[in-house]
Amino acid sequence: MPIIQAVDRALQILDLFDEYETELKITDISERMQLHKSTIHSLLKTLQVRGYIEQNPENGKYKLGLKLFERGNLVINGLDLRTTARKHLMELSFKTGQTVHLVILDGKEGVYIDKVEGSSGIIAYSRIGRRVPIHSSAVGKALVAFSPAADIERILDGYVFGKRTENTILNREDFLRELEQVRRQEYAIDDQENEPGVRCVAVPIRNYSGQAVAAISISTPISGLDDEQFDQLLALLQETAQQISRQMGFGLHTRR
Repeated sequence: MPIIQAVDRALQILDLFDEYETELKITDISERMQLHKSTIHSLLKTLQVRGYIEQNPENGKYKLGLKLFERGNLVINGLDLRTTARKHLMELSFKTGQTVHLVILDGKEGVYIDKVEGSSGIIAYSRIGRRVPIHSSAVGKALVAFSPAADIERILDGYVFGKRTENTILNREDFLRELEQVRRQEYAIDDQENEPGVRCVAVPIRNYSGQAVAAISISTPISGLDDEQFDQLLALLQETAQQISRQMGFGLHTRR
């Protein structure tokens, strides 16, 4: 199937922006795209007219436009999973006081599609739409562990095990052993592997075939929770995941 070059280039420009680089100069975009500034200017102008790019009048730099936020909300709100899980996430957050996340797998990364702030939760690094590595996060491990073997092989083909903290898993063999452990205990832990000082526990949400279609998690400061409290959180998290999974059809195929 042929690719339309102008459309592809415009989408590449949008992909240059993230939470670390929210604004870019036209020269920055030109250098990264390896295209002449006049070409980049035409693409930016088109995106700007359609609302997908905005220009900061104070410094002349470009940033993502509100149209992307609008379209992103349409996608998220259209997810049956998010709608089904929402009330359960709110109940879990209310019971525990912690911030609860709902994450799906997109390619080789997890993506936060929902978040409920807890009354006592102080974890600030997460946000809806943010991507998270699968090898260093509890949600990533839970998502991959219960995926079909062929999907796991595809995900790990060429996967880069980037170091996030001193505790991060850095190779395929250790990660596969971790996935085995996740399957045995049916939950995953990120023990300061993604963010220093933060421990996270996640469990899969599974569909009628038993495949993980999402994961829910609770993140807490490592110093603010003893083992007994952690076990209590895990039990509530597992109960919530079971409720959502049943609504997604998990277990129905075994009933007669």
